[in-house]
Amino acid sequence: MAKMKSKANQAQGMLMFKLSLSQSFAIGTLKVREIVPYQKTTQIPYSHHHVIGTVTIRELTVPVIDMSAAIGFRAITPAEYNSCFLIVTDCLRTVVAFLVRSIDKIIECDWKSIESPPTTVGSNVFVTGITRYQDNIVQMLDVELLLSKIYPEYEAAQIPMLTDVERERLKALNILLVDDSSIARKQLSDALDSINIPYKICNNGLDAIELMRQEAAHNTPIELLVSDIEMPGLDGYELAFEVQNDPALNQSYRILHTSLSSEICVDRAQQVGAHEALEKFNAGELVEAMLRGAKSLESSSAAH
Repeated sequence: MAKMKSKANQAQGMLMFKLSLSQSFAIGTLKVREIVPYQKTTQIPYSHHHVIGTVTIRELTVPVIDMSAAIGFRAITPAEYNSCFLIVTDCLRTVVAFLVRSIDKIIECDWKSIESPPTTVGSNVFVTGITRYQDNIVQMLDVELLLSKIYPEYEAAQIPMLTDVERERLKALNILLVDDSSIARKQLSDALDSINIPYKICNNGLDAIELMRQEAAHNTPIELLVSDIEMPGLDGYELAFEVQNDPALNQSYRILHTSLSSEICVDRAQQVGAHEALEKFNAGELVEAMLRGAKSLESSSAAH
């Protein structure tokens, strides 16, 4: 039988752009609101040194970040601004514009062709994946990590308060967290560590599905799956779809979370078999969703 392809994944693309003369970078198109030519900015006193000012786009005041400088490249000089572009993104519940040197193109994205970066590059880099386009290397940027360096409050998620009963309900479950962003993995793990909830963690969907099959084979199936949506190899939509259609795995409660501020993510998540979709990152909302999952699992178990 031919493998069914998730309809939810077909619309995902990749916006390629340049921060230097030769190196290509990319972000997922679902994060992108629009692309506009550079506009003159208004300075913000005491702002982060990579924030060059603000612009007004569609009656919304948007901070402008020099993406090149933010990831460690040479800063874009004011003399270059007029030839540059602004990528307006909707991510982590806020709208931000990234100043880039040039826009290449938007292409269809085969997430399975995107490789995780080598472990030798370190754990605190801004790249979540590497792919190739027309024999050129393209690096997928970790927008969440980049924003967390400029706005540290993104790392300081409120720690949820649990009753003893709620904590024990979650502690009894086999929980798997999946995210390709190092900052998102830290936020997820910190939230559960703070309330003493054990978990397993993977940094991509392929590792996650393999771990889930191993756990199921050992009679310790993953009961609560919390996964990012945009990941190399096997994205969250496809992961949920694979889990839903595998009788050994589909008893799990599946929560997808995303930095994309869009209702379309919720609709797509439901189409592919996820029980919930959340905008990341709010620790309280995540734990509430996990508690709903625990209650659903208990009800399902009682029914059988």
